[in-house]
Amino acid sequence: MSSAAEQEEAVEAVGNVGDAAAVVPGGRAVPVPQTDDGPDDRPGGRPDGPPDGRPGGSPDGQLNGQLNGQVREQVLHVSARPGPPVWPGSSHPLGARFHHAPDGTAGTNFALWAQGAEAVELCLFDGDGPHATETRRALTELTHEIWHGFVPGVLPGQRYGFRVHGRWDPWTGVRHNPAKLLLDPYARAVDGDFTLPPEVYGHVRDWPQQYIADTVRDDRDSAPFVPKGVVVHDDDDWADDIRPKTPWADSVIYELHVRGFTMRHPGVPEKLRGTYAGLAHPAAVEHLTRLGVTAVELLPVHQFAHEDHLLRRGLRNYWGYNSIGYFAPHAGYSASGTAGQQVGEFKRMVRALHAAGIEVILDVVYNHTAEAGELGPTLSLRGIDNRGYYRLQSDQRRYADYTGCGNTLHAGRPHVLRLITDSLRYWVTEMGVDGFRFDLAAALARSMHDVDMLSPFLAVIAQDPVLRRVKLIAEPWDVGSGGYQVGAFPPMWTEWNDRYRDAVRDFWRGALPDVRDLGYRLSGSSDLYAWGGRRPYASVNFVTAHDGFTLRDLVSYERKHNEANGEANRDGTHDNRSWNCGAEGESDDPRIGVLRRRQLRNLLTTLLLSTGVPMLVAGDEFGRTQGGNNNAYCQDNETGWVDWSLLEDPAWRELFALASRLISLRQAHPVLRRRAFFSGRPQGADGLRDLAWFTPAGAEMTERDWYAPAATLGMYLSGRDIPGRDERGRQVTDDSFLAVLHTGDRPAAWVLPGAPWAEEYELVLDTSREDQATAPGTRHRGGETLTVPARSVVLLRVVPAAVDSRT
Repeated sequence: MSSAAEQEEAVEAVGNVGDAAAVVPGGRAVPVPQTDDGPDDRPGGRPDGPPDGRPGGSPDGQLNGQLNGQVREQVLHVSARPGPPVWPGSSHPLGARFHHAPDGTAGTNFALWAQGAEAVELCLFDGDGPHATETRRALTELTHEIWHGFVPGVLPGQRYGFRVHGRWDPWTGVRHNPAKLLLDPYARAVDGDFTLPPEVYGHVRDWPQQYIADTVRDDRDSAPFVPKGVVVHDDDDWADDIRPKTPWADSVIYELHVRGFTMRHPGVPEKLRGTYAGLAHPAAVEHLTRLGVTAVELLPVHQFAHEDHLLRRGLRNYWGYNSIGYFAPHAGYSASGTAGQQVGEFKRMVRALHAAGIEVILDVVYNHTAEAGELGPTLSLRGIDNRGYYRLQSDQRRYADYTGCGNTLHAGRPHVLRLITDSLRYWVTEMGVDGFRFDLAAALARSMHDVDMLSPFLAVIAQDPVLRRVKLIAEPWDVGSGGYQVGAFPPMWTEWNDRYRDAVRDFWRGALPDVRDLGYRLSGSSDLYAWGGRRPYASVNFVTAHDGFTLRDLVSYERKHNEANGEANRDGTHDNRSWNCGAEGESDDPRIGVLRRRQLRNLLTTLLLSTGVPMLVAGDEFGRTQGGNNNAYCQDNETGWVDWSLLEDPAWRELFALASRLISLRQAHPVLRRRAFFSGRPQGADGLRDLAWFTPAGAEMTERDWYAPAATLGMYLSGRDIPGRDERGRQVTDDSFLAVLHTGDRPAAWVLPGAPWAEEYELVLDTSREDQATAPGTRHRGGETLTVPARSVVLLRVVPAAVDSRT
C-alpha cells in the first residue's frame, strides 16, 4: 500500500485536464477534478445536488463515499506519460474521421456535439480486456457547441470513447458523469459487448432507496465494461455496384433476421451462420431468388444493447430494437471481426444481394435508445446531453415515453434531426442500402406533443436530395396518445397497413361481420391512401410480421404461449385474430393438418393477389413455427431461427412452390401490380369496369350486399384499361382475372359472370388442392355454375375470345 503522499503525487500528475494525457492501465478510474463537485461559482450557477434539500442528489452520501474510496485505491495504478498532440481539427463532420492533414500527416479528426458540457475528453484504448491502456486527451476546441480536435497518428482500427464533464443535476434533467465512458453517437463501428454491470449506470443502480436512486451519482469507472467506438476508413465509392431500383409497385418485401435466417441453413458454412457473410452466401441468396422476392427488410442491424431485465434472466435481445449506435453495423453479426471489419462485411453483403436483383431495406429504430428511462444505463446520449437528446416530462427528472421503452428521442430538435438524417444518408451513400422501415414512426413525427404531419422530421426527409429518392416505410403508430396514424403519412411514404392484416385474418377465421373492409383491403385500401397523389403501393400489405404469430402459428394457436420469455406469459398481444382449426398447438390429427395447410395457402394467396406491396416473413413460405410464441424478441435460439429442415417435408415444399408461383404470377401481370387506384366505373361502351365485385349468383354486388353477412366474395380485375404507360409510352394491357374467396366450411355454388365480363375462364389455381401442379388449365364457360371448395381461393383467368381455340 502506498502512502497518502504518494497517492496525492499520482493524482497531481494527472489531475489537470489537458496538461498531460492520463494513462490508465486496465481502464481504471482516474480522479480528475470535477467541475460539478460543489456549487457552480459562475453567474447563474446552481449547486450540484437538488435544490431545497431534496434527497439523493449529493455525491457526498455514504455509498458515494465508499465509491470514492474505491477510486482512491485505483490511483495506485495510475501513471502519467506524454500523449499524442491534439491539433484544432474541424467541427465537421461529426464523429471520428480518418484522413490526411494538409501537410500529409495521417490522423483522425474527432468531433462531438455536447451542448451543455464543460469539458470533453477523448479516450484512446490500446490492447484488450483488463490489459487495455486508456489515454485521455482533452478536446479544447469548441465551435457551435461541437468539441473537436485532430489527433495525428490515430489510424483506422483505433478504439475510442468520450468522457463528458459537466453538472450532475437529475432534478433539472442534467446527467453528466465523467466516470462513464460514452460511445460516440457517430461511431462507424463498435467493438465489445454491453453487459450492464452496476458500473455502467450513471447513478447508483442498487441504491437502497430506489425512488431516488437515479439522483445519486455513481463515480465508478465504466470503461472496462462498455464497448468502444472504432475508427474506420471510408474509401468505397460503390462504382462496381448496380442498385436494382425496383419500382414500388413491382416490389415484394421479405422481412428477415440476419442471424435467424442463416443460423440453421445447411448450405451456409457453419462459421458464417448468423452473420452478414452468411446472408451473402450463394446458398442464402439462392433461396431468395427462387422465391422471387425483390427486397429484404432486415430487422435492426444498428449496434444495439441487451436490456438488463433480459440479461438477469439469462436471455438476450434477439430482434435488436434497442439501438445505441446509429452508424455502426451490429458487431455480433460479423464473421470477419469487430475492429472495423464488420463495415466491409456488411458492404459485401449488400453487393451480393444487389447482384441478385434484391434491394436492402433496413428496419431502423430512431424513436428511442438502449439507455431506457431514468433508471437505465449511461452509455452515450444521456451522458453527452440528456436534455438535448431526449424528450423529458415537465418534471425533467423523468422521460416522456411514447415508445414503451423508457425514453423517446426528441426528433424535433435540430441536432437530433442531424443525427438521424446523417445516419440515414450514411447508410444510403456509404453502405449501399436502398430504403428504411421506421419503427414507431409516429414518435418521430411528434412536434411538441402531438403527431404532426408537418413536423420537422417529415419536412427534413421530404426535402433531402438523397433520402427522398429511397424507399421509406412508416410503422405509422406509437404507444402515446393520438399515436395511431395509419393512412396519414405524406405522399412519398408507404406504410405498414395493419388494417389489411386484421381484415384478412378475420375473414379467414370467419369473424368479419360483412365484406366491406375486406373489399377495400384487397383493392389497395383506397379509403386510407387515395389522397394527396398517393398510390396503391402506399399500402404495405402483410398478414404476419416479426412481431406476433408466424403464419403457421396463426392457424395452429388461439392463445399466445410466451412462457419461455420469463414474464409469466404477460408479454405479447392478446389480440391474435387467429384460429387453431380445432386443436391448440401441434396436432397428429391428419384432418387438422390438411385444414391448416389449406388455410396457409389461402392466406398466402390472398396476400399475393392483393393490390399494394406484399410483405412476407422469412420462413412463412414453408411453415416455420415459433411454438405459439407471439413475442419472440428474446429467443435467440431455435424458437427464433428459421428451420430449413422443413423443406425436406413434401407438404411444406408444396407451400414454398405455391408462394414462388404466386410471386411469379404477380410479376408477370401488371393488373396485379397497379400503379393507380381502381375507379370502379365503366371503362367502355360495354359497361366493363376495371374492378367489379360479384355475389355467388354471378351478379354485381349492390350496396345492400356489402352490409350483409357473407362468407364468399368475388373480385374481378380487368386488364383491359390499366392506367399508365410502359417505358416506351405504350398503353399497358393485361389479362383479366376473377378471384373467388370462400371462407365457408362447406362448398359453395358459384355462377361465373358471363358477357361482357367473359365468355370463358381458365383455372389458374385452387387452394383446396395440396398439389397445385394439377390445378391449372381447366376451362369453364361464362354463366356456368362452379363448385367452390370449402375454405379456398379459386383464381380464374379470362380467356380472350381472339385466342380461344375451342369451337
